[in-house]
Amino acid sequence: MKLELWKPTTRSGNAKATIHKNGNLGFSTEAVKLMEINENTYLTLGNNKDNLKDNNIYILVVDKENEYGLKVNKAGDYFYLNTKNYFAEIGIDFIKKKIIYDISILNEDGMKIYKLSKREIQRKNK
Repeated sequence: MKLELWKPTTRSGNAKATIHKNGNLGFSTEAVKLMEINENTYLTLGNNKDNLKDNNIYILVVDKENEYGLKVNKAGDYFYLNTKNYFAEIGIDFIKKKIIYDISILNEDGMKIYKLSKREIQRKNK
């Protein structure tokens, strides 16, 4: 018998980001690897102005400060953004709902864009 082994082509976990009750957007370990985030990274957040029904968030990774960028913060092995004002401005209720974004990569005009697709879960009352 001759075996042909299957080599996994996907990551071992899901690249995702979650909005915490304090409004911070935290990144999973797989998201950090996928997006190549570190303490010197800045992220710019945006939405699709051509399609108002598109509630995804789009992120560009930049390596220097600019007027649109948010500096990535690190606490231990955990990376996050201070996004409370952003989510309040776009009307995301992160207090009553647990908001999770699945992250995928888009290539637009040679530019790598990260698409955050939203999932909502009602928070349990304690």
